[in-house]
Formats: sequence, structure tokens, C-alpha cells
Amino acid sequence: MTSDAVRRVQSGSPWEESFGFARAVAAGDRVLVAGTTSFKGDVLYGEGDPYEQAKVAFTGALEAIAEFGLGPESVVRTRMYLSHQRDVDEVARAHKELFDFVRPVSTLVVVEGFVDPRILVEVEIEAFRGV
Repeated sequence: MTSDAVRRVQSGSPWEESFGFARAVAAGDRVLVAGTTSFKGDVLYGEGDPYEQAKVAFTGALEAIAEFGLGPESVVRTRMYLSHQRDVDEVARAHKELFDFVRPVSTLVVVEGFVDPRILVEVEIEAFRGV
């Protein structure tokens, strides 16, 4: 695959710059979206609310694939990382609202924590663009 076949987009997250990564990368028939939280700039949306954080994080990930002309119907994989097992039902509710009609494969993992302790949820998505 040539470098011309790979396209990257940024969201403006401060972590993208400090860590040196792209929000999303299109390579071949896939668009991969990096771990996305409910931070928009320096503001954390849904502090203390795992449902709201999941909705905001998934919306941010979907905005990234929209840069490639894709929507939720193109999502084939989701990954959810939670800092507390108690939040599974609320994050699952947000996921179902956004992806029930698509039914991507999905993974949910409880992790020890995130770079900011207020983050309860981080998500990743992969989309198929049928190139």
C-alpha cells in the first residue's frame, strides 16, 4: 500500500499533538479511529455520567469517520474501555442507541484507569468504506 493510499485526520485533541497520533486513519477499505473520550478541547463532557461520556465519545468517533464520508452504518467494530464495571449497563445503553441497527462486533473491557481520572469511558471504532 503506498503512502498515497493512507489518509489521516486530526480532531484538535491536545493529546494528538503531545502523543503524535491521528484521530482517524483511512487505509485501504478501513477507517480506524483512535481511542476517543468525551473531552472536547479542554472540557470534559458528562463528568461523572458514563452514559453521557459514552454518547459524546462515540459521537466524536463518528465525526472522525464522517471526514471520510462515512456514517454509523459503516461501523464494523467498536471497542469500549471502562474504568468501572458498575458502568457497563449505562455504556451498553449508549452503544445500543447508536449502533443497534448496525450490530458491529464489539469488545468491552474494564481497565485500571485513564490519563485523567474523570474519564469513565474511552471508545474506538473501525469502519468499512467498501473501496
